[in-house]
Amino acid sequence: MPPRKSETPPEPRRREIFQALVEAQDQELGVARSRKVIADRFGLDVSQVRQIEQEGLDHEWPPL
Repeated sequence: MPPRKSETPPEPRRREIFQALVEAQDQELGVARSRKVIADRFGLDVSQVRQIEQEGLDHEWPPL
């Protein structure tokens, strides 16, 4: 069951979301479109995906 949109997923789930986002962007979906696709896939708001994206970049999570 996906988390409620107001909840922050646990770190392992955020890492999974970050990896899916990077993979989507590598498939040339474009940044905005990839965020929307991943938000829908994981039941999140685009703003949450952006936060997870920034966290992943800040901490150099794989697949970076």
